[in-house]
Amino acid sequence: MIEQFINFVIRPPRADYNPDQYLWEREFSLAGRTYQRQDLELKNARGYTLKCSHYLPSPFPEDTSLPCVIYCHGNSGCRADANEAAVILLPSNITVFTLDFLGSGLSDGDYVSLGWHEKDDLKIVVSHLRSNKQISRIGLWGRSMGAVTSLLYGAEDPSIAGMVLDSAFSNLYNLMMELVDVYKIRLPKFTVKMAVQYMRRVIEKKAKFDIMKLNCILVAPKTFIPVLFGHASDEKFIQPRHSDLISESYVGDKNIIKFDGDHNSSRPQFFYDSVSIFFYNVLRPPQVSIADKLEKYYDLGDLKLGSGVDESVLYEILSSLRSATTDAASSSSAFPTVSATKSVTELLSEVGPLTDVDPLFGEETKDDNDGIGHDEAADVQNTVKLR
Repeated sequence: MIEQFINFVIRPPRADYNPDQYLWEREFSLAGRTYQRQDLELKNARGYTLKCSHYLPSPFPEDTSLPCVIYCHGNSGCRADANEAAVILLPSNITVFTLDFLGSGLSDGDYVSLGWHEKDDLKIVVSHLRSNKQISRIGLWGRSMGAVTSLLYGAEDPSIAGMVLDSAFSNLYNLMMELVDVYKIRLPKFTVKMAVQYMRRVIEKKAKFDIMKLNCILVAPKTFIPVLFGHASDEKFIQPRHSDLISESYVGDKNIIKFDGDHNSSRPQFFYDSVSIFFYNVLRPPQVSIADKLEKYYDLGDLKLGSGVDESVLYEILSSLRSATTDAASSSSAFPTVSATKSVTELLSEVGPLTDVDPLFGEETKDDNDGIGHDEAADVQNTVKLR
């Protein structure tokens, strides 16, 4: 059982996929505009190869630069998890970069580290983008392990414009102790603590990091980047209080959105709308040209926009996302839910209605959610066979 728990931490099920089947096509249309997928490889500081993709307008606009959001996947995830981010952000003139972290997907490496070494991979990506004069501001969007990775890196790089952190854990040791209770491992507390200490030594030997030092609460008080937290209210794997604890100690501008669902649920549409508005606000992309004036379709309420941001443009951008299903070249461009068993072609055919967005900087928000997406919590049951 202990070995299975160790594998859950550093060697969860690994995504094995064909990029041409599960990622967006090398050229595709969305909301009446053409985009491209550029695949590339980067070497991290330890000499391992990272498989990456960058979604950009095609052709890239001349004499201008565009912001970029780096999407960071969860512990069993891969680049395909960024498919929905591309649909949400590209129409707002925000490019999307994604990668398979070390030990994940098609990249090199045998183990993941739940954020510890992944933050160094992220540093390589940011450095690559900084060297590209076509890229202006950079934002981070992470889920689960990717959220922890984003926060750990953001604490070291205050130049990041904004972060969306979905289901981050506050402290790895506390999370492991919670999972013992959640999955009803019937062992005395002192025995569990001894087992964790054994796991600590094995993980440090194999994956080269100390689980006791993976603590977001220590870096949150030193991080000032604007952040939008997201967490499913019915989460049993990484409980909502983890985001609450990080938010309480976080010193930068912050907001937290909660919604119905669990760790693996696809996120509700209003959360994606909120993410779109958040990144538009912090990244300040060039305004999107829209020929026909579009009416406002919801009230943004007390959303606080920074100086220089044209509120009407936000309405137009989000309205253009609503009409994207009629303009995509494939079959539709609804926000796809990433699935390990579905290709992008299949995802494009799934069209769902949009819902209104609640005020981004208001009270905590909740909404119904029945989708199934990422499978990290299920991996615990599959990898650690508990009774």
